[in-house]
Amino acid sequence: MEAKTYIPRRLDDQWKIGWWDLDVAVPFLFCFFLGFMANQGMKGMIGGAIVGVLLSRMVSKIRADKHPAFAWHWTYWHLPEFFTRMKATPPSHVRRMVG
Repeated sequence: MEAKTYIPRRLDDQWKIGWWDLDVAVPFLFCFFLGFMANQGMKGMIGGAIVGVLLSRMVSKIRADKHPAFAWHWTYWHLPEFFTRMKATPPSHVRRMVG
């Protein structure tokens, strides 16, 4: 008897929306949402989509040869603590640690 066993090859893949990684899709979705909320009809949505695609392409070029969690690292170091509440790590303004 031959049983076809599925062996997963990638366990730690990034989250995806369609074929985009999450950190590349979020700028597009945010700009598209802002264009939708602008009450300009189709012009606002198309404009938001165009700006979102350009911003997403910029983000994908920035993180091209970097660590897969580059966006999370960037938000930890550059955004206020309100956005990145981590319990196991010190606050990002603490640059030197002893120990």
